[in-house]
Amino acid sequence: MSLTKRLAVSTTAAAALALSGCAGTGNIPSASAPITRSEAQIGAEAHPQLLAEFGGAMSGTHAQYVRQVGQNIAVQSGLGNARESFTVSLVNSPVNNAFAIPGGYVYTTRQLVTLMNNEAELAAVLGHEVGHVAARHSQRRQAKAQQNSLLGVLGAVVGSVIGGGVGQQLGQLAMQSSQLLTLRFSRSQELEADELGIRYLNQAGYDPRAMGTVLRSLAMQNALDARLQGRDDARLPEWASTHPDPASRVQTALSKAQAVGAAGGITSRDTFLTRIDGLIYGDDPEQGIVEGRQFIHPELRLAFTAPQGFYMINSPSAVTISGQSGKAQLTLAPYNGDLGSYVTSVFAGLSEQQQVRPQGLQRTTVNGLPAAYGTARVNNSNSQVDVTVFAYEFANDRAYHFTAIMPAGRSSAFNSMFGSMRRIDAQTAANIQPRHVEVVTVGSGDTVAGLARRMAYSDNQVERFRVLNGLTANENVRAGQKVKIVARGR
Repeated sequence: MSLTKRLAVSTTAAAALALSGCAGTGNIPSASAPITRSEAQIGAEAHPQLLAEFGGAMSGTHAQYVRQVGQNIAVQSGLGNARESFTVSLVNSPVNNAFAIPGGYVYTTRQLVTLMNNEAELAAVLGHEVGHVAARHSQRRQAKAQQNSLLGVLGAVVGSVIGGGVGQQLGQLAMQSSQLLTLRFSRSQELEADELGIRYLNQAGYDPRAMGTVLRSLAMQNALDARLQGRDDARLPEWASTHPDPASRVQTALSKAQAVGAAGGITSRDTFLTRIDGLIYGDDPEQGIVEGRQFIHPELRLAFTAPQGFYMINSPSAVTISGQSGKAQLTLAPYNGDLGSYVTSVFAGLSEQQQVRPQGLQRTTVNGLPAAYGTARVNNSNSQVDVTVFAYEFANDRAYHFTAIMPAGRSSAFNSMFGSMRRIDAQTAANIQPRHVEVVTVGSGDTVAGLARRMAYSDNQVERFRVLNGLTANENVRAGQKVKIVARGR
């Protein structure tokens, strides 16, 4: 959560993102026309806003490597001037995701790259996104996207969900604006992009099975995340993946790979691992970090504790807190020094369909911080929900607030969290150490259990190590093999 940067996607970016969904099936194209001027313009206008929404573009050797692999695989698409026309970005986001928008703009998060285990898998993911561009999925979806625009998505996230059922409200609150706009992809669309990506892999000399293996790793990570977060559904992660249900696509991708000739392709495993060594893993301290039920932001000097049984997802624009009895987000809005008007303005921006007003405003102090809060009961077609805004003043020109949504009558679910907001001192902030990928060579006496003990986590070390390295429960490591662990340090 880099709350000092920006609050929402701009209208231009949102419009372009609405075009970026992947729709239609049709015949798989073998070649495509060059990227048009209008497509390039759409992408160029949305690109800066999308970068900001996903933590910004990374630079340095890691980003250069991703860009090189992406541009090389783009050549296989048949698009004219593909190498020059495609812009491939490594973005500073701790979620596992990759996406594309018109004009040849392709993105992968650093977290998804850390989940990969060879260069062929990186090429597979980027080839999948190139396939979306080459198949003109976004253009096919344009009319549907315009007909199904989301309420309030350019403002507060809660505003985009008031008016639906309670279950829908509580689910959608976890999604950031651009992620919400790029979520609605069908299985047929994803399978088409998978097939194109496999074709590109084979043409470039990579092992086309990499599409299936990276999907398998993503499915394993989804399942692990679901267990760690106490969720029942491992297919659709709360971070709003634009590529739903990877588990169901693994066997299809492996079968397609076998059909095009799976034997003999390169993976470049050791090269890949060497090139991603040191890549940041998980939350970037500059955006705040989640440690169990604690959220700590060393730059903004704040911390809070999520309620028992809830889990958190951090993003550049907000922290989302999710559980069985409700969801909440921590973010900010313009502040003029009056907490009462601040809270009122947040409520006013929640819905375009109906006025949302708190039943009353209360002022208090939380751990020395001036605070104000209010709760509104909101009617919708099926039931009622309670929405609470709880704001804190950190400086004369800076305030932060939680927006929480719960079934009516359960507004106490977040009371402990509201009361846990606090400042942190300089020493606490200085002690926050980021995690990063460290590539090590397996020794003759090393085991999965022994290597897992070096993971910078206090829980589920073996499971985390296996998923990180794409190892199933029956697979072991061998001497001389390079593997990834997660280490602490700057």
